[in-house]
Amino acid sequence: MRSLAHVVSALCLLALAGCATPARMDVSSATTPDSAGLVDIRTLVPDIDLDIRYAGRNNFTGAIVDGYGAPRCYLLEPAAKAIQRAETALRSQGYRLRIFDCYRPARAVRAFVSWANNADESTKARFYPALDKRALLGEYISPTSGHSRGATIDLTLMRCGAPGSCTPQDMGTDFDFFDTLSNTDSPRVTQEQRANRDRLRDAMRQAGLRNYPMEWWHFTLDPEPAPNTFFDVPIR
Repeated sequence: MRSLAHVVSALCLLALAGCATPARMDVSSATTPDSAGLVDIRTLVPDIDLDIRYAGRNNFTGAIVDGYGAPRCYLLEPAAKAIQRAETALRSQGYRLRIFDCYRPARAVRAFVSWANNADESTKARFYPALDKRALLGEYISPTSGHSRGATIDLTLMRCGAPGSCTPQDMGTDFDFFDTLSNTDSPRVTQEQRANRDRLRDAMRQAGLRNYPMEWWHFTLDPEPAPNTFFDVPIR
């Protein structure tokens, strides 16, 4: 508890935080997903599409992020069931979800802060071309994240034709693109990109998840099951 208590003393700001700072912030003593009440989304939707970016190098840090020992999606059960509802509804319309991130260990958030303070800019052209890296900390990367509470998820929309043939839709930006173009209602996107964002947001809203307006890909179960509890269980 002591180590994260130092971290959560700062305000939860934009983008990777995507939440308001709770009045009380507790760090769970759980050491396993089961003890934290976290379930693997594939126990509910065995064939859901996973592209867990922080478990590999295809992310803004350019490295596997601390805490991500496997490309798995854990969520608190009510949030996992909401994703199951959204996936089921979208499949009936010829669409599916692709998941980028779910529960995020608190140690991973600390790794983001450490990255923002180092000199490596190898991913700048792809993820933050219009910004100085020093501007990311505080504006886009916060010391806390709603993902660590187990009810927030990052994802995109795919259009499916023949069985097993699904294509990610054009959403206007890549996941974790640090720019106002990523704002859900950005006026800079095309009509097609707007329609894709709206379809995703509508499907998630109907399943009980609210969008974070700064990021078209970011959704949180409303209300959150554990709004004052952070977890630091590593993903294995």
